[in-house]
Amino acid sequence: MPESPMAQAGEITQLLAALREGRPEAPDRLVPLVYEELRQIARAYLRSERPDHTLQPTELLHETYCRLVGQRDIDWRDRTHFFGVAAHLMRLILVDHGRKHRSEKHGGGRTPVALDKIQIGSWDNFEGVLAIDEALEKLGQIDARLVRVVELRFFAELSLDESAEVLGVSRETVKRDWNIARAWLASALTLEPRREP
Repeated sequence: MPESPMAQAGEITQLLAALREGRPEAPDRLVPLVYEELRQIARAYLRSERPDHTLQPTELLHETYCRLVGQRDIDWRDRTHFFGVAAHLMRLILVDHGRKHRSEKHGGGRTPVALDKIQIGSWDNFEGVLAIDEALEKLGQIDARLVRVVELRFFAELSLDESAEVLGVSRETVKRDWNIARAWLASALTLEPRREP
């Protein structure tokens, strides 16, 4: 009989505590409990990537997982905290991968970006993704939760409800934060903001 989601969430939280304490068995026991959900997040990130992207969901998942379990200084609170950090790491990995790919392809030079052409929700223009990443760094200095909402909604493509669960806040709070973050990004990137229906 499969474990209930509540029992599984409790086991994940216990294993994260064991991971933080450096217990060697924790990573191997954690993998089967988080693998499929991490894979779904990785697929969501890459779904909007260019078709010839060289990073596959499994590679993104594995690199993310290796970085996650290598963190001894994170005070893992629970399953939702773990997946929130995973979504953030996936964003960083993809941006780093894209920078490296661009550098190899173009000799490291930065191509000017017409920011008024970037569409939030599209990875077609990697320069646009870099501009969004830089804007998120600035937004993070103002309000870190707004950045987390963007990571979950834009990069991981989680719903309002899923994002609320990860962040431990209400759906309405996520909706409000999402609209604020999108408006801020639209202003920072000289885009036209669109409100969440």
